[in-house]
Amino acid sequence: MKLKVYKADGTSFVEKEFALPTFEGDKGVALLKQTVIAYQANKRQGTSKTKDYGEVAGSGKKQGPQKGSGGARHGDKRAPQLYKGGVVFGPRPRDWSKTITVSAKKLALGRALFDLANEGGVKVIESFTVSAPKTKQVAAVLEKIQPEGKILLVDAAWADNTVLAARNIERISLTDALTLNALDLVKFQSVLFTEQALAKVVARANA
Repeated sequence: MKLKVYKADGTSFVEKEFALPTFEGDKGVALLKQTVIAYQANKRQGTSKTKDYGEVAGSGKKQGPQKGSGGARHGDKRAPQLYKGGVVFGPRPRDWSKTITVSAKKLALGRALFDLANEGGVKVIESFTVSAPKTKQVAAVLEKIQPEGKILLVDAAWADNTVLAARNIERISLTDALTLNALDLVKFQSVLFTEQALAKVVARANA
């Protein structure tokens, strides 16, 4: 697949051929969905908890007489219908994590990269180089490549100056080629790779 490769300053580009993963029809789409759900589930802490009837403070003494008060019938103050009573069917701590096999991760990564490239969301730059940790240098390059919208920048390894220069731009997110996953590619409509980073991601997907 041919992609535009921009110069480091973003002023011009040339087209180069990249051996991106290819898929026919809907192959891998269902697996991609399952993998994205698993990634999202694995981010959940599962620590939400409410106190039930047996955990809230209070005595078991009946609030009032069963009959004759002119009001509703109540049990003790820990009952769920009363203020500060126990919660019925509230959240309890649980493990939301799902297992993802290595082969599933590779296939999902390849399918996500293939779909994003077909939609024109994959962009390539020779390298991210800044002479100093200045936000305006990164902003100037992105203004020429993609002036609007959120964008994910992917490099093989990030230099400290580049990280410092890019972190103040709200629409930018950074990751590296080894930790990039299918969820990252699904979340962003535009991803800007360095040539070295794209080569590593393609190697991971085709392995």
